[in-house]
Amino acid sequence: MSRGLNKVMVIGNLGRDPEKRYTASGKPVTTFSVATSRTWVTSDGERRESTEWFNVVTWGNLAEICHQYLRKASRVYVEGYLQTRRWDGEDGQHCRIELVANEMLILDARNSHTSEEAPADTSTEYNTLEDVADLPF
Repeated sequence: MSRGLNKVMVIGNLGRDPEKRYTASGKPVTTFSVATSRTWVTSDGERRESTEWFNVVTWGNLAEICHQYLRKASRVYVEGYLQTRRWDGEDGQHCRIELVANEMLILDARNSHTSEEAPADTSTEYNTLEDVADLPF
């Protein structure tokens, strides 16, 4: 059987503050939405813009980091895969496509964090552009 590829990379801004919950087993899960915009010029010379929204889900340590440091309007890079979630509700069946993130980079300047304390350290799951600009490759 051949393998497929399901990989998504998005750069955009949070549409709302992240929401953190815990599963029955105590595992943290944080959700938030990211808006990406694109612009183009029509054949008539008219400038158009379109915004696409992504529902993002993070788990474990990344969920904790996202909840602690992200806020509405934060600019982020998110990488992961698309997953379709289906459930039955009182008003019928529902379907939602989510970006399950396994990487996140905060792209805002360090001094623009809205939380009271800046992050003490960085990891592969949490970096700013200033941090990666110093890397030798």
